[in-house]
Amino acid sequence: MKDKLSKVKNLVKKYGFFGTIKKVAGYVYSNYVVRVSILEKAYVFLHKKEIRRRLERIFEKENFDRIVVWRSSFGWTVPLYQRPQHIFSNFAKQRTLVFYEVTRFTDDVKRIKRQASNLYLVNFMNEAFAKYVFEAIERQNKPRYVQFYSTDWTITKKQASIYKERGYRIVYEYIDDLNPSLAGTDTLPVNVKDKYEMVMNDKEAIVVVTADALQRDVIQKRGSVNLVYSGNGVDYNHFHNDIDRNFKFEKKYSEILKFGQPVVGYYGALAKWFDYDLIKYMAAKGKYQIVLFGIKYDDSYEKAGLDKLENVHFLGSRDYQVLQNYASKIDVLTIPFLINDITKATSPVKLFEYMALNKPIVTTDMDECRKYESVLIGRDHAEFIDKLDEAIKKKSDSSYMKLLDKEALENTWEEKAKLIIEKMRECEGVGIH
Repeated sequence: MKDKLSKVKNLVKKYGFFGTIKKVAGYVYSNYVVRVSILEKAYVFLHKKEIRRRLERIFEKENFDRIVVWRSSFGWTVPLYQRPQHIFSNFAKQRTLVFYEVTRFTDDVKRIKRQASNLYLVNFMNEAFAKYVFEAIERQNKPRYVQFYSTDWTITKKQASIYKERGYRIVYEYIDDLNPSLAGTDTLPVNVKDKYEMVMNDKEAIVVVTADALQRDVIQKRGSVNLVYSGNGVDYNHFHNDIDRNFKFEKKYSEILKFGQPVVGYYGALAKWFDYDLIKYMAAKGKYQIVLFGIKYDDSYEKAGLDKLENVHFLGSRDYQVLQNYASKIDVLTIPFLINDITKATSPVKLFEYMALNKPIVTTDMDECRKYESVLIGRDHAEFIDKLDEAIKKKSDSSYMKLLDKEALENTWEEKAKLIIEKMRECEGVGIH
């Protein structure tokens, strides 16, 4: 309860009183009302034979070697189309049957919906229905897994332990530094801390890490057994080939593009780990139009006062399906993050998307960005400006474009998913070919 109250307090800061009421009402509906719906329980009870038959047909229809249940309140249809959707879409293509948890807050799925071959969206909060999903899974003579994020605070340690008792191997996606700022709370949520400690003491669990700092932490705690390094990646085709050259931009963005100055851009979360002072430093040079797409994760943007700068433009979030069109018009793409425990352990998804767009990239001195030859690193504000100017000159450098393309193709989501599947196959005693 303490974690939830802390979260509400931070939501008020971010959305105001009435905006928070709307958010909380949606959360309560999607996480609690569905669980206790008498009408839904009655429907499931009256149609249980039909429900069982439909679920059995899923297993008869699909071709798969293993089953993965993804538990998280992340949802499927969310503004930031990120790692979970990509990883599990690629799992499904690699003979893995996925039951992906959604919420009614983001997804119109009352019970279950086939998203693609081997990929089903399930409302696990509908407990009356979910019971039959688990019954059907556990009747299959196939390896089964439960997978969740290290930052997930909905699944308890006890629930994770019950999955183990029922024959599921845990796959723990250790994706970020465990920091209250990422959870939007004042202290680290109990469920996050408890599951971390449980997994660090369970060598049968598969731990997936996305950054070197996280890998070092795992090795220190439990060695390298059942450890997979699978950083973030890119849907190369989406960002490289699916660009609509005739896409109609709104008036404000079109006007920014006509200023005649280089456009420096960023998309993603605007939060406490964003270097607002660096943006102010860039803006003060008067040489660039600075465009920020994304969501305000907290109230740090307002506190920074960027809205008062004429050449800094916050344009809100853009749907993943059209994001590449906006980014394709930017001259230099950046990741201007502060260097701290959070960003040292961050593998930015956008980094590989920038590569696939074949856009010059400038970042601050983040550990996971230093690994790539195509990334220009600004270790302080002055050097960041120097790298921006260098990047602008690289726009027409064909050898640099080839380097961006090479590094993008080395980091596709297909390859990232394959690394995890290989570890599963190893645990299943199946040879890797």
